[in-house]
Amino acid sequence: MEATPDNTNSGCDTKAAAVIYRCKKCRRIVASEEHIVSHTRGQGQKCFKWKKRSEDSDMELPQCSSIFVEPLKWMQSVEGGCVEDKLQCIGCKARLGSFNWAGMQCNCGTWINPAFQLHKSRLDECRI
Repeated sequence: MEATPDNTNSGCDTKAAAVIYRCKKCRRIVASEEHIVSHTRGQGQKCFKWKKRSEDSDMELPQCSSIFVEPLKWMQSVEGGCVEDKLQCIGCKARLGSFNWAGMQCNCGTWINPAFQLHKSRLDECRI
């Protein structure tokens, strides 16, 4: 018997798993999928100033090494009135990224304004 869109197979939820991001050091939840600010990928090295470009300009486009999020409550330095600063985990004070109200450039080449950047290497991506 073929399944039709109206039929459900064994009552399983077909929604994709939600993603949350945790601090790698203390496992505190710092962001979820709904807080991510998406951006279109830039053109890689072509988007950077010539001093920041590598010698091999024929490289393929890099994967984004960071995620950009909305300002969140745990970001204490944001509430302090700073224009730019580091973002530290509220639990263990590990550096998770940085922010700049004027914007930052992702490693893919795209500018994000304002930018609240969290480095993927400092986060655990968990599916719930």
